[in-house]
Amino acid sequence: MNDWLHNLPVVWMALLIFGLTALVTAAIYGVVTVLSVGERARSFKAVSPGLLPPLGILFALFMAFTATQVDREASALRTVVILAAAFPGEPETRLRNLIRSYVADAVAQEWPMMAHRTATLQVIPYSLAEALQFTLAMTPSGQGQQTAQREIAVALENALDARRQRIIISQSEVNWVKWLCLSLQAVCALLAIAMVHSDNRLTSAITIGLFGVGVAASLLLILAYDRPFTGEFAVNPNPLLQVMPALGAS
Repeated sequence: MNDWLHNLPVVWMALLIFGLTALVTAAIYGVVTVLSVGERARSFKAVSPGLLPPLGILFALFMAFTATQVDREASALRTVVILAAAFPGEPETRLRNLIRSYVADAVAQEWPMMAHRTATLQVIPYSLAEALQFTLAMTPSGQGQQTAQREIAVALENALDARRQRIIISQSEVNWVKWLCLSLQAVCALLAIAMVHSDNRLTSAITIGLFGVGVAASLLLILAYDRPFTGEFAVNPNPLLQVMPALGAS
């Protein structure tokens, strides 16, 4: 899907999806109505209504979307900021500055790149890597600092893993094969409904219309969340900014 479609306001996106679905639904209804005469009408009516539940189930199985949140990453970084107080003075200040630098880079650089699906895992965040190396190089003076050092290292590793996950998710989308399968499955279900009720035009119009609305709503839901970092419902970096209130205020 092109960027312009994902960046549409949800209202315009809905109008586009529902409009196209209505056209396809009306076309299917018209074709089946025209063809349902004579022997073909009896053949259409012979289509078993039992076909509809399996088609509906298969269509629903395709209805999955992927989204992400940065809560885990922000929680891990917040843990580092809190535990850094166990090393007062220069170590605490350096850890806080490294976390602040990482958050600033993630918000200013990675988020726009993720929106355009250009962020990669080839570049290791220097600030976070430096914080981990600095943590492992510290010499704790007691059991409390040993525990804090261990927990800080674990939190930094969790933050790195969470970053990897959000970048991987930012590069994913529903590809053309999945969209094609969704479309074919919807058309099959609409055709089956129209055939089953071909002897009653009003019933056929109502049932095919209701199912068409469901199809459009499902497609809109998938499209709106297809790219978690793009569009009106894009995941924002606010949880990361909340880790460092001073940075968030700026």
